[in-house]
Formats: sequence, C-alpha cells, structure tokens
Amino acid sequence: MSRLDFTPYRRSTVGFDRLFDLLEQQARQSSGDNYPPFNIARRGEDEYRITLAVAGFRPQDLDITAQQNLLIVQGKKREDEDNGSELIHVGIANRGFERRFELADYVRVRSADLADGLLTIDLVREVPDAMKPKKIAVNGAATLAAVPDAREREVDGKDADAA
Repeated sequence: MSRLDFTPYRRSTVGFDRLFDLLEQQARQSSGDNYPPFNIARRGEDEYRITLAVAGFRPQDLDITAQQNLLIVQGKKREDEDNGSELIHVGIANRGFERRFELADYVRVRSADLADGLLTIDLVREVPDAMKPKKIAVNGAATLAAVPDAREREVDGKDADAA
C-alpha cells in the first residue's frame, strides 16, 4: 500500500494538522487485524452508533474507556469452563482484542449495551453553546445572536429554564 501524502493540503490549510495526522495514522493501521468486525451508523445529525460483533463475550469480559477524542473497546480472553468435555474442534474465536475509535471534538458516549452477541455503543455530539455559530453585527447594526442571553430567557421575572 502506498503512503498518503498530504503535503499539498498542509501547505494551503491552517489548523488541520490533527486531521491529517489522524488520516495518516489510520492508513498505517488499516492493514492490521480486523477482529472483531464492526459497523458505524449515523442515527441523526449529532448521533452515532458503533456496533461490534463480540459473540462469546460477557459484559464482565468487555472494557470500554472513553478519553478525550478516543474510545477504546477491549475484550479480555477468558478460560472456557471445562464442563467435563474435550473440544475436538475450536472454531469460535475466543481471543482478546482492542479496538480504538478516534472521536471528533465534543463527542461523548451516551450508552453501551450487549445483546445477542452485539455490543452497541451510542455516541452523541454536544457542542457547547459558546462554540455554536453566532451572528456578528456589521457597523453596529442590531442582529439576533444564535444563543439567547439571560434577559431573553426571563419570563415574568422567572428564569424560563427553571419553569
């Protein structure tokens, strides 16, 4: 596989270094192990779901860690219960794994659920009000801000959020 070269884009952009680094890192790691298989789905404008096929793993065998901009899902290999039988053929994977998912800014894990051998992790992007777009006044012309200030939220002397 040839290495991706983002040099022309790095010369003409400012502040996208992290994005290019992530793309290059992903290209280097994509030739690795594909276990367990997974899907990523967009469920709404700011909602996502990661589904991993983890048949044979119990909730206590899985470890999900969310750090800033990184989600790590680990499955720990366990010793099978012997049940007094001898395995003639082992075809069901029972190996440990680690999957890493790079998350965009302000994406957090909402929930995780294990059912029918599928681990589903729901994610949501919550952009702080201070980071949302705002209208800027030109030459002092009055415009409405995207985020209402405290005076606009008051209703009959009470905060509208409290009502």
